Amino acid sequence: MIANKVPSTARMTDSQILAAFPGFWCLRPAKIETHLLRGTAFQGIELTMRRVALIYNPASGQYSTRRAAVIREALGVLHEAGIEVEALETNAPGSAGVLAQDAVRRGCDTILAGGGDGTVHEILQCLVGTPVALGVLPLGTANALAQDLGLGTSPKKAMRILLTAVPMQLPVGRIFYDDSAGEPTSRYFTVAAGIGADALLMSRLDARMKRRFGYVLYLVEAFRIWATNPFPLFEAAFTCNGSNVLKMEQVSQLLAVRVRSFGGVLRNLAPGATLHNGTLHLLAFKTRSRLRYLSFLLAVLARRHTFARDIELVEATSVDCRARKGLPAPVYVEADGEVLGTLPVRIELAPQSLTLLIPSGARP
Repeated sequence: MIANKVPSTARMTDSQILAAFPGFWCLRPAKIETHLLRGTAFQGIELTMRRVALIYNPASGQYSTRRAAVIREALGVLHEAGIEVEALETNAPGSAGVLAQDAVRRGCDTILAGGGDGTVHEILQCLVGTPVALGVLPLGTANALAQDLGLGTSPKKAMRILLTAVPMQLPVGRIFYDDSAGEPTSRYFTVAAGIGADALLMSRLDARMKRRFGYVLYLVEAFRIWATNPFPLFEAAFTCNGSNVLKMEQVSQLLAVRVRSFGGVLRNLAPGATLHNGTLHLLAFKTRSRLRYLSFLLAVLARRHTFARDIELVEATSVDCRARKGLPAPVYVEADGEVLGTLPVRIELAPQSLTLLIPSGARP
């Protein structure tokens, strides 16, 4: 138990919080006898989580200075529900995946990703094909998956919603690409994977500036790319549903979308795309025209966008992309907002599924 009088956490570091509140960082109820929550606020609600690892990025989002207090609140919700939980802080790029692997080996049945889409992306790499469930605690600048799941932006409210969420097995995308060393590799993704201008945008975003300015930085860099990028064409070969015939196109931007909504103004960007869908929904920009890019973006903002011959919505089972000869610069590739490498690329649905916590009433 924690005493009624506790030190203020307004200016405490995470390590100081750990020392002051040790019970919050590895909370274990005295006894869990059933799957029913015994706490007053949750009485009679069925549990889907028993042993949880909350892996969080202390630097994600615009409010990282309040991160310790936010994590404390989330852990308090889990503790009140009688769930065994430990909080694990990332300390370097890639460490979230390592922490998740260790938590799975220790017997955790649920991993909560506290951060933005990048943190979720790291963690899901080791959860695809396992029965361990992934939950999303929105703490980042961009929380597209959390928005699609209807979790909102309040971590405490999202934590309470996750308590009654149902674990569901869902298909995930997989992207094969060449890494920075030129070696072929692959990653899973849940939100989207892009080739072209959107990946170039992600490559230009500084993490510290993103935390400070949030979406304003996205808008500034997007305008800069729109004004200066030549939008070079690359080759894309689509394998469409029910056919082994390849559809060949030359495109300047390709975006494989796996969510119904990115949140905010980007709702229903790719009609028909959902986490449940067994196909890829791909936005193929077959134009280099800046005015066409701008008119489409304005139509998206007004929620009146349509598709035509130069900007097409393609439903396919896979797509293979490669650079054309003589390109002056590499074409970048991203997945879930993380810059991965360059062309060539293959995007498809993975044969394994991901167990994801889906809130009641959500329509992902």
